[in-house]
Amino acid sequence: MSLLTQLTWVLPHRALSSLARRLAYSENAALKQWLIDTVTRRFGVDLSEAAEPDATAYPSFNAFFTRALRPGARDADSDPRSLLMPADGRISQCGPITGDGRIFQAKGREFTAAELLGDATAAASFAGGRFATVYLSPRDYHRVHMPWRGTLRETVHMPGRLFSVGPDAVANVPRLFARNERLVCHFDTDFGPMALVMVGALLVSGVETVWSGIEIPAYASKPTRRDWRGQGIVLERFAEMARFNYGSTVVVLLPPDVAELDPSLQPEQPVRLGQRLATRRAQ
Repeated sequence: MSLLTQLTWVLPHRALSSLARRLAYSENAALKQWLIDTVTRRFGVDLSEAAEPDATAYPSFNAFFTRALRPGARDADSDPRSLLMPADGRISQCGPITGDGRIFQAKGREFTAAELLGDATAAASFAGGRFATVYLSPRDYHRVHMPWRGTLRETVHMPGRLFSVGPDAVANVPRLFARNERLVCHFDTDFGPMALVMVGALLVSGVETVWSGIEIPAYASKPTRRDWRGQGIVLERFAEMARFNYGSTVVVLLPPDVAELDPSLQPEQPVRLGQRLATRRAQ
């Protein structure tokens, strides 16, 4: 276990993330440019893909970090049966959700859909289904898009810690994604329910959605539900859904007998927004 992972058990995680947020939103020219240049250099950020390729044009580090892509930088898989990868990043894990709702995290570690969603009833719909966990590193595009067309039904802001979600933490922190602060987004689709879970992490000081703006912070002290039924919030396949500040993880849950994950997907494999995540079964 790395020193960082060990320290995140005791660090004041919310205070550090709040500090990171203040720095990220600062429009001090020297500070924001130092942050942008440091991350660009250290992580090899490819600004040629950005709608604004000039690193000095961003008013804050957060504006840089949540930057849009230029048109055509990503395309949706051409097969209309394809459910799409929701983000750039790496596959942490993907595969079946067991019949009793267990989701594989890393060797010797797992968590349940009920723990992740904070709702055993909602989790039951995904037992025997499929999941994919995608890790977004600091170099990646930080907007999350829809794998399939969906109508927003409910969001649940689940309180938790803010552990790192890097590979070392995934391997060593039990039930990591079900422990961290997160926003659960439930959608109704033409194949049934679909959940996308925006998992926060150390120094991730915000989650925003396209339908209501900033969702995290404030940090939650108890589960907070918002019912969006009847409000007509429909997001098309490949449309932007939400965004992170700094690197984190999105988990996609699909119900059983709907789609098969692309067999080429493997843990730690780099992936790009819009590529094939899964293929709909014949109806």
